[in-house]
Amino acid sequence: MKILVCISNVPDTTTKITFTDNNTQFNTNGVQFILNPYDEIALSRAIELTEGGKGTITVINVGEANTEATIRKALAIGADDAVRINAKPHDAWFVTYQIAQYVKQNAFDLVLTGRESIDYNGSKVAGMLGELLDIPSVSIIKKLDIDGDKGTVEREIEGGKEVLTIPFPFVAGAAEGVAEPKIPNMRGIMSARTKPLTVVEPVEVKTTSEILSYETPAPRGQVKLISVDDSASLIGLLHTEAHVI
Repeated sequence: MKILVCISNVPDTTTKITFTDNNTQFNTNGVQFILNPYDEIALSRAIELTEGGKGTITVINVGEANTEATIRKALAIGADDAVRINAKPHDAWFVTYQIAQYVKQNAFDLVLTGRESIDYNGSKVAGMLGELLDIPSVSIIKKLDIDGDKGTVEREIEGGKEVLTIPFPFVAGAAEGVAEPKIPNMRGIMSARTKPLTVVEPVEVKTTSEILSYETPAPRGQVKLISVDDSASLIGLLHTEAHVI
């Protein structure tokens, strides 16, 4: 079984976000980048599925040279080899197209992504990959098991759970619960230095979106305390200020 895990290089959740060039560029100065947590969950499940020589894991990232520390962490966690498509990840379409072209030239039984990246939260890559590769895809899965040449996934739907059995190859976007993130041990960290990391030049693809500007959320307002006995004032504020009822 050959598994491809798509990974993103994202700012740590504790990062203070700022912008430059009149709010048109994300300011990377002083930012600590990490392996996207949902991608790490997908990678952890891939490692569990291939334990005991049951398969191989390749991680793939669309990014420039500064993402290689994150790629090496994925190798330290347990991936066998890695691919970096040497391009700035312009948007989800660009990233998906680059990965799809690589997969078309290098067949995999299973392609895993995280449910979303924690920077843009788009949840687009898994679905678009399935379309571009013309194979089944399912997003936001909570469970993944493999039996022979097919997989069984579980996902939450309104009012219950949905269980699907899908033949190889297919794409799945992993959410929390699929696996517990794994911490690389010293042996993994040392071996990551020598594991293969192939750099591939991007293919040309038409740009479909442009970021005009970024905005930070409005600062939180002051909290108004209402007496537990003064329900009329609370209802009035919810009407006139919060506009939620």
